[in-house]
Amino acid sequence: MDVGKKKLHKHLVRSLSTLRKRLGKVRDMDVLTGYGMSIASKASESEPLVELLEHLGTKRSEHANRLRKTAKTLGPRLRKDLRQFARKMDKAEDNSGRDKSSGIESSGKQEAALEELRTSLGQPARLNRSNLHSYRLKVKELRYVLQLSEEKHFEKFVNQLGAVKDAIGEWHDWEELGAVAADVVDQGLQSKLAKQLKEITDERFRKALSITNSMRKNLRHLMPVNAVRA
Repeated sequence: MDVGKKKLHKHLVRSLSTLRKRLGKVRDMDVLTGYGMSIASKASESEPLVELLEHLGTKRSEHANRLRKTAKTLGPRLRKDLRQFARKMDKAEDNSGRDKSSGIESSGKQEAALEELRTSLGQPARLNRSNLHSYRLKVKELRYVLQLSEEKHFEKFVNQLGAVKDAIGEWHDWEELGAVAADVVDQGLQSKLAKQLKEITDERFRKALSITNSMRKNLRHLMPVNAVRA
């Protein structure tokens, strides 16, 4: 990658990362609000739940305002950089056919990365509440690598990794909702809502852990590394 492309790539990554983080904050409030609304009909006391939902709505507005300001600031330059980067990538793709060794080298790197990720999914030996969410990052990374490989025999395992990713993410979101409720709801009104959130969070954790452990047991069988082809 030439110096100009490296500089452009670095700037794009920085700008997109900033936007992604702003979008993520809005997304988080939307998800937590949705979960809060889903238990509204079951809530035995409405006052603490209303207090929680009002807080989430306020935070959502704050994050949305920050997102709009960031998009307005970064938008013009980002659109220009994306067009320029797309042109450079098209040019690089046209030139790639001239180097026959590049495909072999790319295949070797992909196999090495895949083997490293596959092995890393076996660690830690025991998953629990303190390491399950960080484990999700490895699941996401392996899933992306397999999707890029475009190998048909990986489809079933890609779907299983997607289910693991979603289950862990849902458990973590419920845990976050419980933590927010503990911070913002008056302690005199917390007890029943806190109990309800804990029951849901515990159930989501058990589900996520079960799905993840099932994937780990089938890992070697479902994903033979020597089957990877460029």
